Amino acid sequence: MSPLFRRKPEEAAPTEVEAVTTDADNRPKGYTPSKKELGVVTPKRAAVGRRVQDKAPENRKEAYKQLRERQRTERAEANEGMRNGDERYLLARDRGPERSLVRDIVDSRRTVGSWFIAGAVVVLIGSSVPNRTVQNFSTLVWALLALAVLVDSILIARKIKKLVKERFPQSTQRMGSLYLYGIMRGLTFRRMRIPKSKVEYGDKI
Repeated sequence: MSPLFRRKPEEAAPTEVEAVTTDADNRPKGYTPSKKELGVVTPKRAAVGRRVQDKAPENRKEAYKQLRERQRTERAEANEGMRNGDERYLLARDRGPERSLVRDIVDSRRTVGSWFIAGAVVVLIGSSVPNRTVQNFSTLVWALLALAVLVDSILIARKIKKLVKERFPQSTQRMGSLYLYGIMRGLTFRRMRIPKSKVEYGDKI
């Protein structure tokens, strides 16, 4: 081919850089390039998985089985919460800060009433023995035990009155109800008390 038809180097097609520069020169002054133009790829949002639901019962027997299992779980949770003193699961008689204080007062001391039931059983057995001496001794033990419980109950009531008045001066709880609540708890074996004890013997309340 003759030199006449050859393209000169300066007449070659503009490079990609020159094309981009030309486009940039033609844009308005306040133009903002898009992420696509800048080569930025927007990450796709991860698909949110559906919540796995319990398998639907296939028949009435399966539905009843699932219901019983759910009720058993709820009862176990409620019993545990009640034993631990969780307000959500407590009975109405056990709710409130005043009642919690009364429980701590009783649980921090050794009560005569906690042995009342055991003593009553011994007295009942002794009184059934066909021996006058044994029967008289059982009656004496019963009288002494009842007197000890009475004195201990008075001491518990006095301490309940003192501490409740000091810590809850605006309380609307009836003191007689709190006294009875504390005395009845004192008549129960420590391990059988619900809610269970949170304090040890001798702890300062």
